[in-house]
Amino acid sequence: MKALIMFGMIAGSYVGSFIPLLWGGSLLSLSSILFGGIGGLFGIWAGYRAAQSLGVG
Repeated sequence: MKALIMFGMIAGSYVGSFIPLLWGGSLLSLSSILFGGIGGLFGIWAGYRAAQSLGVG
């Protein structure tokens, strides 16, 4: 269960930090950090839900 949550957090923050590039932002901007945090939280939620649906934990 922990592995799925960690994978979700890492993947979500990675994808979230690239969102500002869609409108010409930088990877080191405040919006990139903000979206990376939001993506990480979403990834934690998605990893937890995936672990529950697989019956792991």
